[in-house]
Amino acid sequence: MSLVIKGASLLGERTADLLVEDGVVREVGPVSAAGHDVLDADGLVALPGLVDLHTHLREPGREDAETILSGSRAAALGGYTAVLAMANTTPVTDTAEAAVRVWELGREAGLVDVHPVGAVTRGLGGEELAELGLMHRSRARVRVFSDDGKCVHDARVMRRALEYVRAFGGVVSQHAQDPALAGPASCCHEGEVSGRLGLPGWPGIAEEVIVARDVMLARHTRSRVHIAHVSTAGSVEVLRWARAQAGRDGHWAVTAEVTPHHLLLTTDLLGGYDPTYKVNPPLRPQEDVDAVREALVDGTIDAVATDHAPHARHDKEHAFVDAAFGMLGLETALGVVRTALPDLSWADVARVMSTSPARIAGLEDQGRPLEVGSPAHVVLVDPAAAPVVDRDQSASLSRNNPWHGRRLASRVVHTVHRGRVTVRDGALV
Repeated sequence: MSLVIKGASLLGERTADLLVEDGVVREVGPVSAAGHDVLDADGLVALPGLVDLHTHLREPGREDAETILSGSRAAALGGYTAVLAMANTTPVTDTAEAAVRVWELGREAGLVDVHPVGAVTRGLGGEELAELGLMHRSRARVRVFSDDGKCVHDARVMRRALEYVRAFGGVVSQHAQDPALAGPASCCHEGEVSGRLGLPGWPGIAEEVIVARDVMLARHTRSRVHIAHVSTAGSVEVLRWARAQAGRDGHWAVTAEVTPHHLLLTTDLLGGYDPTYKVNPPLRPQEDVDAVREALVDGTIDAVATDHAPHARHDKEHAFVDAAFGMLGLETALGVVRTALPDLSWADVARVMSTSPARIAGLEDQGRPLEVGSPAHVVLVDPAAAPVVDRDQSASLSRNNPWHGRRLASRVVHTVHRGRVTVRDGALV
């Protein structure tokens, strides 16, 4: 099977053709199209396939909201070639058998690489470690572990998890939410808006104290911690301080992600009590949005991760305090990043949405440069397009899309996964 990607602008810097054979880039430069399948990439920017560190695919247990197949379709349409499927399924992905099943279903879908994230604790209970080693040694080769949706709030348990995964180069991804400061009823950033609307407050300090604790635990254990969905300026300050220490002491192995919605949406949207905008951590004020944008640009935050969280309508369409947390993100992430940060170079887009996520997750065949010998994971983007989002056109089974009716910058035109075209001219193949 051979493919020629014709006339692409590689990282928006130089125009070249790519010859792909047997899933690998064989030539970069002028390439004859004769005898090959051809993707017309004139005017399009070529990036390494996107990698999402934080995706909820809901299978097993909530196939009414999403399946691995439907989520894979959404991911491919969004330009992704690999996603990490979070562990808070039913049953929880806390055993080797459960992890392998998710991995197998991803292979059967065949549209993106689906890598299961293992739970840190059994049943997400926060007390007993899950089968971390067995999950890693399984065919799924789990390297990232998270109780996402819940915080590993017990410092002793978190320390033990970090010590355990250090042996095989794993990473613990933390949902930073101190339950004593922001309990399960908390649903809105604590401030003027929460007071005016009468919604239970979720203060930024509830995130920041866990971030501060965990970067110190990472140093103490000489292990790797990843901070999920950073949302506050205070967390950015802690991460920036930790990075400064890492310059003097190499034992600070701390990485972080930010979601597309925390780069663009603010708590001001909550005035109408629309549950579409209920997310965990909550939307924050503009000053926090500005801080996480700056941190992403300067490298304090490593990656953009969608936290794609589909929900069936009977879970989302409730009064704000009773609705499920979360919003869709896979199909719109690139457009949101380009809208929030229009001056971000295409090389930096590749860094935060492909290269850094792949490095954090240990995916050696993802996030690679578009050069001879690299696996052919490619997304081709129209930088001049500005489509209006229509939630009813989504490949997801759910419709909790905060971008409905909005115009976002750029559009994914083609996606190539392991040398096979999965999206052509904006449609699934």
